[in-house]
Order: sequence, then C-alpha cells, then structure tokens
Amino acid sequence: MNVAQFIAKRLVNSKNKQNLSVPFVRISTIAVALSLAVMIVAVAIITGFKEQIREKTIGFGSHVQIVNFDSNSSFETNPIESKQNFIPDILKIKDVKHIQVFAIKPGIIKTDTEIQGVVLKGMSNDFDWTFFSKVLIEGEILSLPDSVPDNGAIISKTTAKRLQLKVGDTFDMFFVQEPPRARRFTVKGIFDTQMAEFDKLFVLADIRHIQRLNGWTPTQVTGFEVLVDNFDRLDYITLDIDDVVAFQFMEDGSRLRAQSIKDKYPQIFDWLGLQDLNVIILLILMLAVAGINMISGLLIIVLERTNMIGILKALGAENRLVRRIFIIQSGHIILKGLIWGNLVGLTIAFIQLKFEVIKLDEVNYYLSSVPINLKLLHVLLLNAGTFAVTLFMLLIPSMVISHISPEKTIKYE
Repeated sequence: MNVAQFIAKRLVNSKNKQNLSVPFVRISTIAVALSLAVMIVAVAIITGFKEQIREKTIGFGSHVQIVNFDSNSSFETNPIESKQNFIPDILKIKDVKHIQVFAIKPGIIKTDTEIQGVVLKGMSNDFDWTFFSKVLIEGEILSLPDSVPDNGAIISKTTAKRLQLKVGDTFDMFFVQEPPRARRFTVKGIFDTQMAEFDKLFVLADIRHIQRLNGWTPTQVTGFEVLVDNFDRLDYITLDIDDVVAFQFMEDGSRLRAQSIKDKYPQIFDWLGLQDLNVIILLILMLAVAGINMISGLLIIVLERTNMIGILKALGAENRLVRRIFIIQSGHIILKGLIWGNLVGLTIAFIQLKFEVIKLDEVNYYLSSVPINLKLLHVLLLNAGTFAVTLFMLLIPSMVISHISPEKTIKYE
C-alpha cells in the first residue's frame, strides 16, 4: 500500500464525528446513491416500455413482410405464390429465424346488437403462435386441420367486450365484394395486448377462408412474414431480404418488395425513438447532481484538512501526492453511494417487476402497469459511467490543493 492510499484509508475510517465535513460527506453519498437509483429505475422503465410496445407491434405484423410490389396500404391485397425458390436463401440470412405465410381481408362483424369493422388475418400451419400464446387470456390457439378449413377464430378482449362475445359463441362476418360474401366463425380464444388500435382491428382465422373468399388458389397468399432474432439489425436484414426478392419477377410479371415493421408503422417507432432522448437528458441531469454534490463535498473536506495539507507539503509531499489522497477518499465516498444506489434502485425495480405496484392507463400507455426491463449490462454501465464521470469532475476542484501554502496553514494552527 502506497502513502496516498494509506493516508486516504485513515481519513475514510476516521471515527471523529465532530468533523465539519461529516454531514457534507453524507449528503454527497446520498446524492450519488439517489442519482444512481433514479438512473437504474428510469433506464429499466424506458427500455421495458420500448421492448413491450415493440414486441406487441411485431406480434401483429412480424419484423419484415414480403408482399406484392403493387400492394398499397389497403387491406385488399394482390396475391403472390406461397411456393417460392427464394425461401431457403432468406432463411440463410443472418439472424432470420422463421418465415410464414399470411393473408388479410377487411370485413364487418355483425351481431344482434352491434357492428364492427375488422381485418381478418389468415394464417397457415407454419404460423408462429409464440406471441399470441403469451397474450391469450381465454380459450386456446387455433389448431388447423389439413383437410378442411377451421371455422374457429381468435378475437381480442376489446372486440369481445364490445360485441358481447365469449369463448364458444358464434358470429357472422360480412365481406364487401361482388357478390357480397359472409362467413360464420366460432370464438376459440380471446387475447389482450392492450394495444387498442390493433386489438379492435384484427381477427385471426384459417387462411383458407380468405383464399376462398378472394377466389385464390390454395397456393396464393398476401405475402410472407419474416421473424428475426436481432432487432438491432432489422434495417440490414430488411435490405438483405429485399436484395433476394426485389429483383425477381413472378410468372405473371409482378415483383415483390420487403417492408420492415418500422416502415410499416413509422409513427410508433418514431415515438419510441424519442424515448432515447429522454434517457440521455435524465442521465445528464442525474450525473450533474451527483457530480456537483461531490465537488462541494470535496471542497469542504479539503478546507477542513488544510492544516494536514500544509504539514504534508512541509514534509516534502508534492501537490500530485496530496491531490491523489483526496481523490482516493472521494472515490471511497462514490463507491459507498453506488452500493446504496444499487440497493435502492434494484429493490424498487424488483418490487415493480414482481408485484406491478404502479398501474397505468391502458388506453394512453398500451400497458396495464409500469414495465421493467432489468439487464445486468445496463446496471454495470450505469455504475461504471457514474463512477468515472463523477471522479473526473473532481479533478479540477482538487487543484485548489496546489494553492495551499504550508507556512500559512501551519502558522495559523
């Protein structure tokens, strides 16, 4: 142990409660602890909010959709063939985990007392039910037989409540076309994503109903949905998929295009992107609070130890050595604040994660409670960043030590 560490350790372990700096050290410790706790909770909430909203949006539209190039924003789409030679090439793209067919068609649900416009989304046996299995609150997911179309349908809690339907009930859906067509479905399951705009819009059913309603062949679909493992690479994956499909012409002369979920719903992802700015501003403010309080605490400690500084300099200690003593002491204070900050922040986050104490208005926030996304990497980075930035901010005020004169401080002792 060198001289600076030895002296700093003695100062940290001092039992003298009469020191003027004691309350300021406590205030500095509390400031660091509260700043870190707030940052941990804020990052966990904002990343959790983004993750859940993103997951729900992707659940309705996948990460990337491959559709006819001529298809527009209308729910009446131009079909493409489901048997494509490029499917193996897409599955070879890095981070692509699954591809499935889908079809959509607008319709109107009519009951004895209510009427509601919806979009029928058809899926086949290759559909990945992972998302809807999580949000299913009643009934079961569809089990599609190979021989005949399944008449079951999965509707949202919003739709079920408005139309007064429950599992096992039947309802009629009408389709505006020439001639008008209708289908009767049985409610097999009810889901609730709390995304009102999507919940009241989509009804899930067997894709063969849409194929027959549109007069398509059994191999014609609206398009393909591609699921990926790494959302951060979504833009690159979309470009890779587009390179595979966009330059191929179908037998009828049509072309395909790839559209990511971010392009399909830009308003949602632009809104989520704004949350990153909120995080940055919050982190800057919290670091500033912790840093300013530590600077104040350091200056009080230095002023209180002026006589000691003068004696050390009289004994031949350089300014660098004396500054290092107080920087090490400040580092101990910061570490103590970080320990308490982690304890408080993680405790609050775990309580909310397990018990959902703080509730939200589903209509405005798309969630029933404040979401928490705790990741070890985030906690480690916040701790390292807080320690480094706060300690760096102390370098300039520690220079006041170089202006302390040994002869004056010892003279007036």
